[in-house]
Amino acid sequence: MNSYLEIRRFRDDQIIWVSRSHFQLNQLHDEIIHRVITVSINQMAERYGPVPCPFTFFMMGSAGRFEQSVWSDQDHGIIYQQQGTEINEYFLALGKEISQGLQLAGYVYCDGGVMANNPLWCKSVSEWRQQLANWLLDSSWELIRQLLIFIDGRSLYGDASLLESLKIEVYQTIHKENLLKKLLSNTLHFKKGIGILGQILVETHGQHSGSINIKEKALFPYVNAIRLLAIKGNIFETSTVSRLKKLPEVELPTMKKELYKQQFLKLLNFRLSLAKPDNYENSHYLSMASLSKEQKEEVKEILKNGAALYRYVRNLIDKEDT
Repeated sequence: MNSYLEIRRFRDDQIIWVSRSHFQLNQLHDEIIHRVITVSINQMAERYGPVPCPFTFFMMGSAGRFEQSVWSDQDHGIIYQQQGTEINEYFLALGKEISQGLQLAGYVYCDGGVMANNPLWCKSVSEWRQQLANWLLDSSWELIRQLLIFIDGRSLYGDASLLESLKIEVYQTIHKENLLKKLLSNTLHFKKGIGILGQILVETHGQHSGSINIKEKALFPYVNAIRLLAIKGNIFETSTVSRLKKLPEVELPTMKKELYKQQFLKLLNFRLSLAKPDNYENSHYLSMASLSKEQKEEVKEILKNGAALYRYVRNLIDKEDT
């Protein structure tokens, strides 16, 4: 494929066949994004010459965790080996080209600007090392949020070792400086999905009235809790399911791991089969009116178990820090 519009047609043709399978859907997203990067590099080579040094293009957010739905926004960055004004300009232009290509291929821009066309997310190894050190030592909510986004990074193209070596340094500093509680405080508050009477808390206003925001109320408690346990256990996998599998018994008993894995996968499948996947925004909401009585009970169980998991992790980290 030589153009972004050809890739968009490929996406539209193929996605319907995998839209009910979480793993196949995310494999297709990886393939589409990889094709976009290849076209972008070819476009850059025609205009400015070949890539000047080794680099890696990495995905973050739901793509970094291999947890995308049918529609997804963009979250990505670039790490390149060498430093220099012309090299910096080249990779920033490549990041811009890829971001535009992904937008044409069906991936909306990230509202928060977590994209390789942003100098914050497109740097040489040495510049990244300095930036990550600043994020680690700063206590502000925003910089810790950016650090957690980086930790979910997964290399999709190029030299993966550039990302891996930086993540090893990040983990080492977190442990050396006892920063787990600081990371916990950044994800301490999440929107409750169950009310005091045991009811599912749905949106009460707007176009999603009567629906539950499954991203904020159901997915985030699992994602945030397991990410913290993974950092604590020096686990470098990025998907929530892979992180769960790698956790040692001492951090989370096997029976609990299996329960949370099943609940999380069920939630991802609910999102694919029951949410309205007609655009990025709608794919985050699940209408209660569309669920059977049994499905509502299943959603309640998922919400309760996610909240229990988060309380467990919070207590674990709080105890260790005292």
